[in-house]
Amino acid sequence: MESNRYSEYVKVLHEELRPAMGCTEPIAIAYAGAKAREVLGKLPEKLIVEVSGNIIKNVKSVVVPHTGGMRGISAAAAVGTVAGNASAELEVIAEVSEEQILATKEYLDSTEIEIKCADTPHIFDIQITALCGEESAFVRIVEYHTNIVSIKKNNEVLLEKSAELKEEGLTDRSFMSVEGIIDFADKVNPEDVREVLERQIDYNMAIAAEGLRGNYGANIGKTLLETHENDINYQMKAWAAAASDARMNGCELPVVINSGSGNQGITSSVPVIVYARETGKSHEELLRALCVSNLITIHLKTGIGRLSAYCGAVSAGVGSGAGVAYLKGGKFEMIAHTVVNAVAVTSGIICDGAKASCAAKIASSVDAGMLGLAMYEHGNQFFGGDGIVKKGVENTIANVGRLARIGMHETDKEIIHLMMES
Repeated sequence: MESNRYSEYVKVLHEELRPAMGCTEPIAIAYAGAKAREVLGKLPEKLIVEVSGNIIKNVKSVVVPHTGGMRGISAAAAVGTVAGNASAELEVIAEVSEEQILATKEYLDSTEIEIKCADTPHIFDIQITALCGEESAFVRIVEYHTNIVSIKKNNEVLLEKSAELKEEGLTDRSFMSVEGIIDFADKVNPEDVREVLERQIDYNMAIAAEGLRGNYGANIGKTLLETHENDINYQMKAWAAAASDARMNGCELPVVINSGSGNQGITSSVPVIVYARETGKSHEELLRALCVSNLITIHLKTGIGRLSAYCGAVSAGVGSGAGVAYLKGGKFEMIAHTVVNAVAVTSGIICDGAKASCAAKIASSVDAGMLGLAMYEHGNQFFGGDGIVKKGVENTIANVGRLARIGMHETDKEIIHLMMES
C-alpha cells in the first residue's frame, strides 16, 4: 500500500472515532451553548436556539446526560450554557456536578429559551444567540458536530469561515474502497491504530455492559438475550442494542462514535468485539477487524452524509458484518458480497430521530450484516439488478448514497413534519 494512502486511512480513523458523552446532536447544542456563554463572559438571561429540521429530529426524544432525565433542545442548550466546558467539545458535559444539575433545572425554570426552526440549506445547522442586558454572543455550528463557522460578540465578528456544504479540515474520503480497506487492515501496524481502537473497545463495551445491567428504555438488549444467552448471533445483537438502550436513555458513560454518531460507533464495533472474544481471536486480529468494520461504515456514510432519512445503523451493521467476515478469514470476495447482501436487506429503515427504538434498529442492522455473511458462506447472493443492487460492491455503495442523499430527501422532510406534530 502506498505510504500516503496508508496514512490517509489512519487519519480517517482518528478523525471519526472520537469520544462523546451523550447523543451527539444534543451534545452539539450543548457545545454551542457552552461556547456562547464563554464568549459572552456571563450567564445569559435569554437564549435563542435556531436549528435545522434534522437537529430537531435527533434531539426531540433523547435523554440528555447530566440533566436528571430531561429531554430535548432546551435541556441540551441549558446544561451546556450552565455547566458545559467548551474546550472539551463532544465531552462538553462529561463532568457535571449534582449542584450544576440543580442549577440547570433552575435556569430552565427562570430563563427564556426560544427555539426556532432555522431557515437554512444545511441539514446540520445549530445557531445560538445568548443575551444578557445589552450584550450578546452568537455561535453557529454547521455540517458536523464541532465545526464552528461563526462567532460574534456584540455584533463584532470574532470568527467567520465558509459554511459550504462540505466538511473542512477532514481527510478527503474519495480514495476509499472496500478493496483498499481490506488491504489496509492486512498491512496496518497495530501501533498506528491501537490507541483509538482500544479506547473504542473499552468505552463501547462498558456502556453495553451497563445497558445489560440496568433498566434503560425498552431494554432491547435484555429482551434479545432471554433464552438465547448461548447463541453468538444473539449475543452480538444484544450487546450492541444494550449499549444503545443505555445511551439513548440518559446513561452517563461516554462512547466512541463513528461518522458523528454514537449508535454507529456502537454498531460498527460491539458485535465484532463480542464475536472475537467468543471465538478466541487474538487482540491483534480484533484490531484489524475493527479497521475493516469502522472504515466500511465510514465509506458507506461518506456518500450518505452525516444526517439523513436513511438510518445510520444500517451502514454500521453492514460494517460489523464485514468485520466478522474478516475475523473468519474472509478477503475481498467474501467481504464485498457481505456488504452487498446486507445493504439489499435493510436499506429501507428510516431515521426518525434518536430515541429508545434505535436499539431495535441496531439489532436488525447487525442481523442483516450477519445474514449477508451467511448467504455468502452458503453460496447465495443478490445480483446486480435486484432492486438497488448493482454489479460491483462500489457501484452498489454509490447507489445507497444516492438513495439516501437524494431519493430520501422528501422522506426526511415528512418525517420531521410528523415528529413536530406529535
